[in-house]
Amino acid sequence: MTEKTTSFGFKDVPGEDKAGMVRGVFDSVADRYDLMNDVMSGGVHRLWKDAMVAWLSLRPGARVLDVAGGTGDIAFRVLDASARKGAAAEVVVADINEEMLRVGVGRSQTSRARKPQPLAWVTADAENLPFEDRSVDAYTIAFGIRNVTHIEKALAEAFRVLKTGGRFLCLEFSEVQVPLLDKIYDEFSFRAIPRFGKWITGDAESYQYLVESIRRFPNQKAFAGLVGAAGFAQVKARNLSGGIAALHSGWKI
Repeated sequence: MTEKTTSFGFKDVPGEDKAGMVRGVFDSVADRYDLMNDVMSGGVHRLWKDAMVAWLSLRPGARVLDVAGGTGDIAFRVLDASARKGAAAEVVVADINEEMLRVGVGRSQTSRARKPQPLAWVTADAENLPFEDRSVDAYTIAFGIRNVTHIEKALAEAFRVLKTGGRFLCLEFSEVQVPLLDKIYDEFSFRAIPRFGKWITGDAESYQYLVESIRRFPNQKAFAGLVGAAGFAQVKARNLSGGIAALHSGWKI
């Protein structure tokens, strides 16, 4: 793979084409994206996201930027967790895909319309965020960073927008660390997930890409190295479900 190409699943494509191709994937599956997450993980993704927000442990009044968070799963959890603590967090959801944001806004308007929420929705590219330097207390991204064209640029933007003392927290699929589970997971991923995608969303190819993109993403140690290289300190990783997913944390100091 040359510097002018990047991975799109198991294929190498021109770097300038990837963002549009990824946008097409999520345009296709946006309306059934949350349902497919439940089907693919047996609902376990909900526990992973709960673990992410619990580890975030916000201070009162924190401003959180949730990147690639279009359908609102992390944002809603952050709001609920902060409300339970009386922390009144402010959350901005940024996503490059307007269809995903549309789904998130719809969820907010239907299930959370009881009272106004300190929540904003912004169309934005993770590699070029429209936010000021040192403007947020926490940056979260769940199952999104493997879809960007240049991971290093996305991490640099995360570092830029965080205040000194701010927290970076990423939830992403990773490398299974448990013998035998890795083989079972591979078999399920490549055989079952595209089929579920076809039955539920009418789109097997998008889920074939998503499965392949997981295998091309750096493992826990390699990604921790990228987070550290972006300038973050105290970088830590926590495996979830034997490493099927992992949380990576870093601080801007």
